[in-house]
Amino acid sequence: MFGAGPPPPSAAEIREQEREAKDAIQGAVKIGILLYLSPFVIDYVKSFF
Repeated sequence: MFGAGPPPPSAAEIREQEREAKDAIQGAVKIGILLYLSPFVIDYVKSFF
């Protein structure tokens, strides 16, 4: 009714999107690990003072 949909992405565009998604997931996991460990690091540093 409103025209054809967008053209399908090329193989290069799909690979780029997959790479971006992988990087985003890895970044989120790394941030989660850092947030989990940060209270332990703070307590360890406080033990010196």
